[in-house]
Amino acid sequence: MASHNNDRAAALSLRLSRVHQELRRRLTGLRTGLGHRQLSDDTLATHCLAFCDALTTHHEGENDWMFTQVLRDRLDLAETVTKLVQDHGLIASILTQVRGLADRALGASGPDLEAIGRELDGLAAIVESHFRYEARVIGEALDDGDADGTDWADTVLRFGGEVRPAP
Repeated sequence: MASHNNDRAAALSLRLSRVHQELRRRLTGLRTGLGHRQLSDDTLATHCLAFCDALTTHHEGENDWMFTQVLRDRLDLAETVTKLVQDHGLIASILTQVRGLADRALGASGPDLEAIGRELDGLAAIVESHFRYEARVIGEALDDGDADGTDWADTVLRFGGEVRPAP
């Protein structure tokens, strides 16, 4: 039984890594689209808003579900979880800026999306550092932990087009 739980836990860290890869891919696509104006401004703004929602939902799920489970098993990670939640707050403030810029860009004639691009460039740097740290520390805890009580996993680690909110 312990082997089954360890396999399941390792699968959770792999799923976390895959969600982070998908979020990176989407952010890269947005930045590329903005830089090359491959899509209409309204479409780019809409994609931007969808990305902001997906990343926000993912982080809220981590805060509300995954970190709670990790701390049940690993109280020694309390300081790390606090730092990750603070990162989520910083990222959320950038996403609020991006959302505001994207909302203003929708429907405007010839909106300037350069400001969104600058915000996304900064976001990309922060998110990359955050994802690497989280994957290393939390992924390791998931790999080592007891995977019981992982009903949060589908909430936080699913991408069927979007990250789904907790039930």
